[in-house]
Amino acid sequence: MAREFAIWLYLEFFKAIFRVCNLFPLKENKVTFVVSFSQNPEYIYEEMKRQHIQYKSVFICTKRTFPYFQKRYPEIDLYEFESANPIEAIKSIYHIATSKFIIIDNYYGFLSVTEFKQGVKCIQLWHAAGALKKFALQDRTISHRSKNAKLRFEKVYSKFDKVVVGSDALTEVYKEAFNLKDDKVLKTGIPRTDFFYDTHQKNRMVQKIYAENPKLKNKKVILYAPTFRDNHLDDYHIKLDIKRMQKELGDEYVLIVRLHPAVNQVEEFGNMFSDFVYDYSAHPNVNELLLITDVLITDYSSIPFEFSLLEKPMIFFPYDLKEYEGERGVWSGYGQMVPGPIVFSTHEIISLIKDEQFDLELVRAFSEKWNSYSRGESSKKFVNQIFS
Repeated sequence: MAREFAIWLYLEFFKAIFRVCNLFPLKENKVTFVVSFSQNPEYIYEEMKRQHIQYKSVFICTKRTFPYFQKRYPEIDLYEFESANPIEAIKSIYHIATSKFIIIDNYYGFLSVTEFKQGVKCIQLWHAAGALKKFALQDRTISHRSKNAKLRFEKVYSKFDKVVVGSDALTEVYKEAFNLKDDKVLKTGIPRTDFFYDTHQKNRMVQKIYAENPKLKNKKVILYAPTFRDNHLDDYHIKLDIKRMQKELGDEYVLIVRLHPAVNQVEEFGNMFSDFVYDYSAHPNVNELLLITDVLITDYSSIPFEFSLLEKPMIFFPYDLKEYEGERGVWSGYGQMVPGPIVFSTHEIISLIKDEQFDLELVRAFSEKWNSYSRGESSKKFVNQIFS
């Protein structure tokens, strides 16, 4: 009840300010990005600059992404999303109310109380290139939410004028997750996947990572990138037996851990296994880490969809699969979806890595299915279709 009341209070504030700001004229040459994850919006902004698109760009960022854009793009109008500063909050709402284009990359509850002017386009540039776990209207945890909350979710998803996809497979997922109609699908590919087709950029990033941590250069890299669990955001504990992995794999491999941004507190495992484990959870762009990764270990994360573009082996470690399927839900047939072996113990992981028991044809087929529109020009296609 307290949570719902706090949400209602915030949305009432937003609605009141939005109605006042909506009285101001619409700026036909202004685009506002509402940003939880940096990569997709950044690629669109860079492509707009490359094409000399004469639009005023405004970025409204979460607390986590705000410092990144503040440092990298001093020329843009930048605001913190849901800022405690009332002036900052009002300015953010003003830009949302007066922009021709609103480009978002996540679920934002304020959409449930906004009535945009005619001609405004709200474009969902979702932060994942695919989905193993269920989300949005198909997330089973919403069954425990109130009637008002469920109605709010439906209103939010109804505000999308276009949703960007990287494949027909992702289109089918979004149609269920967002209650999406075919005419709202934008088949440009996922902008941030352009990174994997840019040889110069990839080489530069690899050298940068090695320069920052030379110890990674002479070892093979295992990347462990699990998704979050709703009930363990503040007390997450890694289920790998890292001590055993170090003992059996440490001569040849190092382990990089990259936890989901939603996880707030983790154990200090990096200090316990020096020269074997490195915590890269704070690294802003996981795609950069994929370049130096030899084997990916994950569970329900969307990272495999982009990692498959590199055609490297993956291991799936859904240690709580039955529980997760029951509480959150996964899309049709987890075992049939993932392009790699499924294991439930560290012993199995070690055996797979030692014996190199991987079928890369599965990875290539997976990539072909889920990245069919993401072919290196997704940002260009998006800008051409939206701003031309």
